[in-house]
Amino acid sequence: MRIHIATDHAGLDFSTQLQEHLRSAGHDVIDHGPIEYDAVDDYPAFCIRAAQAVVADQAAGVEALGVVFGGSGNGEQIAANKVQGIRAALVWNLSTAELAREHNDANVIAIGARQHTFDEVTSFIDRFIMTPFTDEERHVRRIAQIADYERDGSLLPDPRA
Repeated sequence: MRIHIATDHAGLDFSTQLQEHLRSAGHDVIDHGPIEYDAVDDYPAFCIRAAQAVVADQAAGVEALGVVFGGSGNGEQIAANKVQGIRAALVWNLSTAELAREHNDANVIAIGARQHTFDEVTSFIDRFIMTPFTDEERHVRRIAQIADYERDGSLLPDPRA
């Protein structure tokens, strides 16, 4: 599988170690930055480029997922989710990693590097990668509703109206 990675300064050490871990597991890893430590770097471009690459790969039939890191993972998740077709999930334990894939078909995982040990992070990412989407109708339906809104702003009718 191809894994696109992006971070900010807070996740740079984790990113470097994670790339080694993923490559040793046989994954094709693409690093979208940064390439060196800068305490005041701006993560949005790194994360958006990684997310764009996931969408492009998936559209081309390449099996691909993304991993974005930051101090908390929140900003990185928000940035990745600005890319049409991305479903980035903030993950903080094995259950959220698994559910992000099973129920939401998330294609990007966001993690707070300052919130977890490296061993925890690799366990979350490994679980995320190995967990398939369930393809259950209710999950497919909900994901389609999100995609509809993203594409043209359409929503189901308001039941209170």
